Parts: sequence; C-alpha cells; structure tokens
Amino acid sequence: MSKSLVKNFMYNLVFQMVTLFIPLITVPYTSRILGKQGIGIYSYTLSIVQYFIIIGTVGISLYGNRSIAYVRDDKEKMSRVFWSITLFKFITTAIALIVYIIMFCIKTENSLIYLIQSTNIVAAALDISWLYMGLEDFKKTVTRNLLIKLIGVVCIFLFIKSYDDLYEYIAINGLMLVFGNLIMWAYVPNTVSFIAVTYTDMKQHFIPAMKLFIPQISVQIYAVLDRTMLGILSNTGEVGLYEQSQKIIRLVLGIVTSLGVVMLPRMSNTFSKGDNNKLKEYLNKSLKAIAYISIPMATGLAAISKELVPWFFGKDFYEVSYLLILSSASLVFIAIGNVLGMHYLLPSNRTREFTIAVTVGAISNVIINLLLIGKYKAQGACIATLISEFLVAYIQYLFIKQSIDGSMIINIVKYIVAAFLMFVTVRLIGYSLGAAVFTTFIQSIIGAAVYVLILVLLKEEINHLLTSIIGSYRYKLKRLLRK
Repeated sequence: MSKSLVKNFMYNLVFQMVTLFIPLITVPYTSRILGKQGIGIYSYTLSIVQYFIIIGTVGISLYGNRSIAYVRDDKEKMSRVFWSITLFKFITTAIALIVYIIMFCIKTENSLIYLIQSTNIVAAALDISWLYMGLEDFKKTVTRNLLIKLIGVVCIFLFIKSYDDLYEYIAINGLMLVFGNLIMWAYVPNTVSFIAVTYTDMKQHFIPAMKLFIPQISVQIYAVLDRTMLGILSNTGEVGLYEQSQKIIRLVLGIVTSLGVVMLPRMSNTFSKGDNNKLKEYLNKSLKAIAYISIPMATGLAAISKELVPWFFGKDFYEVSYLLILSSASLVFIAIGNVLGMHYLLPSNRTREFTIAVTVGAISNVIINLLLIGKYKAQGACIATLISEFLVAYIQYLFIKQSIDGSMIINIVKYIVAAFLMFVTVRLIGYSLGAAVFTTFIQSIIGAAVYVLILVLLKEEINHLLTSIIGSYRYKLKRLLRK
C-alpha cells in the first residue's frame, strides 16, 4: 500500500476513532434526556428529510468524487467539472427543498420539527467534500469534521437539558452540518479556478449522475426506509430503539469502512489510466484488510452488547442489546459489499452491476420489513437489514469473483477462528464482571489482544503490515515531540 494511501487511511481512521469516542459522551446523555420517544421522533423525521436529500443531490457525492479523480491532473478540466456539477446540484437541491417545505412544513403534525430538519437539505446543497475526496486531500475533510463534531458536543451539553429541548437538539445537528460544509468553501479559490459554466456543461452530467442516482436510491431504501416503516407500522418508540442500535453499528462501521473512502478516488484514477492489474491488486488488498477488521468487530460487538447497553443507553433502551446481537453480522456483509461495490464496481464504471445488487437488496428489504415489522417490530427491521446486506454483498461477489484471489478463503477462515476464540473470552469476562463501563473497557482490550495473538500464532501476514504502519507513525510522532 502506497504512503499516500496509508496517510489518507490514517486520517480517516483517526476521524472515525474520534467519531466513536464522541458518542461515548453524548449518546448516554441524550438517551436519558430525550428518551426513546424523543430519539424516535428525531430519527423518524430525519428519515423523511433524507429522501429529499437523495433526490436533490442526485448521486453527486459519488459521481463528483469519481469525476474529479478522472481529471484531477488537468486543473482547467477539473475546474469546469467542479463548477458545472456544483451549479447543477444547487438547482436540483433547491427544487427538492421547495417540494419538502410544501409537503411537510405547512400545517402538518410536527411541522416545526420538519422545518428545522430542512437545514439538512441546505447542508447537502453546500457539501463539496466530494471535490477534496476526488483529489485525495482527506486532511481538509477530516479536520473540518473533527472541529464541527467537537463544537456540536459542547452545544449539546450547553443547550439540551430536558425533553422540551428536542427542537434545539435537532437544530444543533442540522446547523453543525451547514456550518461544516460552509467551511470547506474557504479552500475553493486555492483548489480550482473560477470558470463560468453553461447549460451544456451542466447537461453532460445529468445522465452519468442519474446512473449513480438509481443505485443510491436503492441503497438508501434499506438504510432509511426501515425507520420510516417502523414509524408507520409500529411506533416512534420502536424507531428510537432501532435508531440507537444502528447508531452503534454505524459508529463501528465507520472505522471498518475508512479504507473505502480512501480507495474510491485512487481506484477511479487507476481505472482512468487503464491499469486493470493494479485495480485487481487494490481490490484484493482491500478485501483482506476489511475482512481482518470487520469480522472481529462484528463478533466483539455481539459479545459485549449485554454489558454495554445498560450503562451506555440507560434502562429505557434495554432491548437494544438484542438488536445489536441481531445486527452485528450485517457489519461484515456491509463492509465486504462496500469493498466490492465502492472499491471496484463503481471506480471501474460497472454501474449496472452495482445497481442490480443494491436494487435486489432494497426490494428484499421492503418485502421482509412488511412481513416482520408488524409482529417483531425493531427486531424484524434488524433481520431485514441483515438479509438484505448479505444479498447485496453476495450478488456483487458473483459479478467480480474472477478478480478475487482464491487465497482469501484461507485468510477469512483464520479470522473467523480467531474471532470465535475472542468471543468466548469476552463472554467469560462479561459473565464474571457484569454490566459496567470498566467491564466493557476490559472486554475490548483483552478481546482485541486475543484476536491479534491468535493470528500471530496462525502466522497471518496482515499483522506485520499493521505493525509497520503503527511503527511508522510512532516514529513520526517522536520526531514531532523532539521539535
């Protein structure tokens, strides 16, 4: 793996670690202040606004990232691509915002909450992180996100004191996104030149963006629709329980998929140069790294859930422990699907295959949700997501299995063996110590140590790669401290 890839991966990893740490402070607080009803209302209304964000941004994040990666070596072309895509997105997002306000913010139940949530659509219109991702300049996006998250934490503790502050909580989350995306515009003059774009410049992006828009709709159906369906077929309390379980899944998933954010522009650029052998090499390295990380994280999350939930979320959310156990396996399928789709199919312009996979996942998710939510509520939604993510990953695998190194099977078997022994160890600790912060800390440390140790005994080579990366950054840190 090249130095720049390792550097970008570390930037994203640090960001995801901070993203993981911050909710350790805020989620226990907001769970107790707002309760499952408040969290449920927030999550349900946010799920509605996200449909309009999807429609308004018409696949621009992925399409823009890839388009910039294709032309980043020519500043004039890159500038024209940036301004034409940006103006195109401003127009489509403005239309989506107007329709949203008419439908949900005028004389409807929770109309004020829906109006506050509209700040998320404004934030989406201003988002140009795809420019810096396409340039593989992850330092700007990571530092921006860290700053905004820290400000958000301070605001939550300053202004959220009771359930009546639900409006303020929603406003803080939306306005932080707006503020964060505005900051990114300060770097634009030094990154691209100003070019007046024409209707023709914008029009050329419509069809390619729509090709990515269709699969993104499918992805979002089973990423967002489960909350909407829970709110309709069950109640907002169940949405609150489901939201908290998925919040933990998303936090862990962020660490697992850090590599995916880094690899998309690199592999898009590699494809544009016609280097298919390098593309396959990146694919297999990514798959191995993702399996190495996702399998123990999914297993570990299931193992610690019974001790984690009581102290982390409070008594109002006890059922979340069962939802986490049901959902944990989906981490592996999402992570592998992310590699197959985001690392290979999209960068190599195989959008049709990607669309087929995620569409099957979306349709199956809707059907299973309809069958299970009525009886099993949030647990039914978790099962639907698990099955859907498996189908997406499996179908993508069938499309590109000829590009995957057969030795991967051996590596995955090693990871499963190590993860199983880790699971047994972590559960024994949980039974002995009971639910507490200290228990979760001990389970995490010892579980990770057991996993790595077993793989050392099994002579797994990826351990040496991680050791060398950590050693490299420790050396750089020492040099900085000496200065």
